[in-house]
Amino acid sequence: MIFKDYYKILGLKNSNVTSEEIKQAYREQAKKYHPDINTTSNFAEERFKDINEAYKTLSNSSSRRKYDRMWNSRIGKKQKNKGQAKKEKKSVFAQFFEMFFGEIKQKEKSSSKTENKKEPKNGENIETEISVSISDAFYGVEKKLALRAIDGKMREFKIKIPAGIRNEEKIRLMGQGKPGANGGKAGDLLIRIHIQDDKKFKLNGIDLYTTLYVTSWEAALGTKLNISSIDEDILLYIPQGTESGENICIKGKGYLDGKGGRGDLFVSVQIMIPKKITEKEKKVFEQLKEISKYNPREIHG
Repeated sequence: MIFKDYYKILGLKNSNVTSEEIKQAYREQAKKYHPDINTTSNFAEERFKDINEAYKTLSNSSSRRKYDRMWNSRIGKKQKNKGQAKKEKKSVFAQFFEMFFGEIKQKEKSSSKTENKKEPKNGENIETEISVSISDAFYGVEKKLALRAIDGKMREFKIKIPAGIRNEEKIRLMGQGKPGANGGKAGDLLIRIHIQDDKKFKLNGIDLYTTLYVTSWEAALGTKLNISSIDEDILLYIPQGTESGENICIKGKGYLDGKGGRGDLFVSVQIMIPKKITEKEKKVFEQLKEISKYNPREIHG
């Protein structure tokens, strides 16, 4: 006896179907092969008989269970093996494809990811300048600095200027510059210190320069005068016959050298002549004129 595949006769792929699906499949196949429609076809008549037979068996739950046991042992097992072989074949092909193309795809994905990922960029530094007096630079001082940020708001910084800072030296505030991009670090704030000369002192490197005004008789006779250095008073000896513009060097009384020592203090002597003199002073100068043989034009040509 030939085993008939009732599921296939009803146009179904396998036994994993519901009763409603069996009924629907029966109606479609019965309409298609009904003898009243196919009057000249002997195949249609035989097919219609098989369709009725299949539906009669599968529409009854008891007869369907018995049939399914036979169907599974004869056809279902073959379908399962065939499906597994197809799956294994597909798996081998998939491995083959990945072997040749999967790595490329992965590289493309990795490359695309690298391209899309932007490199971190550190922010730019901001440079500015602040002026301090020689005295403030010598002793050290704290200054306030106001800068306008990128967002337009004013930011205030407290700048601690160390004692003995050099002229044009820079102080760096880490991370206070322009913000970075893509996770990069912010730039730094660089503050250039400009040491300004004042009325009393001028700075050149680590040496200080000042001016001392004396009278003609102090320069001629010599004298001792108290002068102020940057940090103390000093008794300075003016030698007899000191000329105007002559420099007197006081060692170790200048600006800090950063190594525990100091530069020198240079005192420029300037002889001042009074514009107005008394009658008594006039007579003294006239007497000096008569008795003095000093002629600077002969000496200096």
